[in-house]
Amino acid sequence: RGVGHVVGMLANASTRLRSRPSLAGGPQWRAMAASVAPAVASLPSKPPSPSPAPHDPPRPKVLTKHSMSQSLRKMEYAVRGDVVIRAEEIEQQLASGRGAELPFDRITFTNIGNPQAVGQRPLTFFRQVLALCDLPPECGVDHPDATALFPRDAIERAREMRKAMGEGGMGAYSSTQGVRGFRDDVARFISKRDGHVCDPGDIFLQNGASSAIGKVLTTIVSGPDDSVLLPVPQYPIYSGLVSLLGAHQQGYLLDESRDWAVTEEALQGAVDEARALGKDPRACVLINPGNPTGQVFSRATLEGVVDFCVRERLVLLADEVYQENIYTGGEGFVSCRQVALDKGATDLELISFHSTSKGLLGECGRRGGYMDLLHIDPYVRSQLFKLSSSSLCASLPGQALTALMVRPPQPGDESHPTYQAEVAAIREGLARKSRLLVDGLRSIPGFSCNDARGAMYAFPAVEMPRGAHEAAAQRGVTPDDLYALSLLESTGICVVPASGFGQAPGRTGFRTTFLPPEETLRAAVESMRAHHLRFCERYGG
Repeated sequence: RGVGHVVGMLANASTRLRSRPSLAGGPQWRAMAASVAPAVASLPSKPPSPSPAPHDPPRPKVLTKHSMSQSLRKMEYAVRGDVVIRAEEIEQQLASGRGAELPFDRITFTNIGNPQAVGQRPLTFFRQVLALCDLPPECGVDHPDATALFPRDAIERAREMRKAMGEGGMGAYSSTQGVRGFRDDVARFISKRDGHVCDPGDIFLQNGASSAIGKVLTTIVSGPDDSVLLPVPQYPIYSGLVSLLGAHQQGYLLDESRDWAVTEEALQGAVDEARALGKDPRACVLINPGNPTGQVFSRATLEGVVDFCVRERLVLLADEVYQENIYTGGEGFVSCRQVALDKGATDLELISFHSTSKGLLGECGRRGGYMDLLHIDPYVRSQLFKLSSSSLCASLPGQALTALMVRPPQPGDESHPTYQAEVAAIREGLARKSRLLVDGLRSIPGFSCNDARGAMYAFPAVEMPRGAHEAAAQRGVTPDDLYALSLLESTGICVVPASGFGQAPGRTGFRTTFLPPEETLRAAVESMRAHHLRFCERYGG
């Protein structure tokens, strides 16, 4: 009758034997054994395999294209967009030996301001101090032969910084706003730069300026009807984050014919347009020196922006990460903070950003930087502190590097001559490469390009034949995307389509850095020239 019946009989027999042991081996035992034997003999040698269960259809995913954050789907960041993804695919193809048919043997990445990735050397003093902060004391600052490997001022600075960080050093969390000693250095730097005292309590050390910008925009935006004024062109971290937060972005057009000037007419027009749409302008972003445009705003321009923000009750967000990257004469860099305090603009609410990724350091991977708050409501400040607390603190190596950036070796220090020589070489090299690239682009028929007076980029306008516009429309991409992909796949040069930064209607072009070595830039310009001629021939001339 099956396995279950036999098991039941055996269990019954076992129970009877346990209750009456005297039965074992007697006539009743033999009778029970005889009754069970045929059933046991009929059992298979091994249990039959169970029939396979029918496969259930796969359950739908909880997180899908349509159920995920739609704001994230809308967010774009062209600096690491489709063209760069394609460049990385080609780079892997070349590395694996499958690129023999390509007309180039390497990718030239000019899409992002990443100086050390394209050959810029780190500043010696900064790396020495960071190494001494990282090493256990007995292997570094306290080693008997430390002065044979490191200059004395680097050792003393590392001792000071280790004391400021406390016993945990680089491996421990700091307070939310950052190590107090490092914030003191930043405050002294700002006080000296602007001629107005800065309180260390107004400084938040951050994982680069991008992290600070994200926190500030999160604090400002309270709903979908809030609007943020962004320059056009602009660095796409701003448009990307505003989209992610579900807010409204309102562009104000920089005047390319006037060296990318910002005008009161453009600013007022943007505010009026946002309000006509039922939006509430909350903040205005100003990037100085400009990214991607490379202009350096004058004091008079900044005074106009400050006055405008006070009148229209806008928080001014001053992106000043390129303040050390100025290559032409004139008054040089002037901070929005200095202008506001010089004017006595106590009603201006200002947050400024700086970073170790740019300037003359180029320490992008360290993720260091700060934001400085001026005239911000105490309660709002407390909420920004709370938001910062949720990520505990900025990276300690980045904090340390920020302190070094704002307080480098001084005259009379052992490391000062080397530091000065290294900084001068980087600055002079960037100035030469800026001129080389802009002049080279201007020499290509159909190209126009303003001077790159600051930052790290050129932003040329490129005339494209009608056929290119038609082909781009058929493919569902912008003409800039079509052009940048064509340039990449023909020459190996990776640039960013200008459409990723925003531009005037009908304009086309791209952004490129001038960070690679000079010989690489010269070759790149000639490759761009040859590509442009071929591109125009292909799409109609």
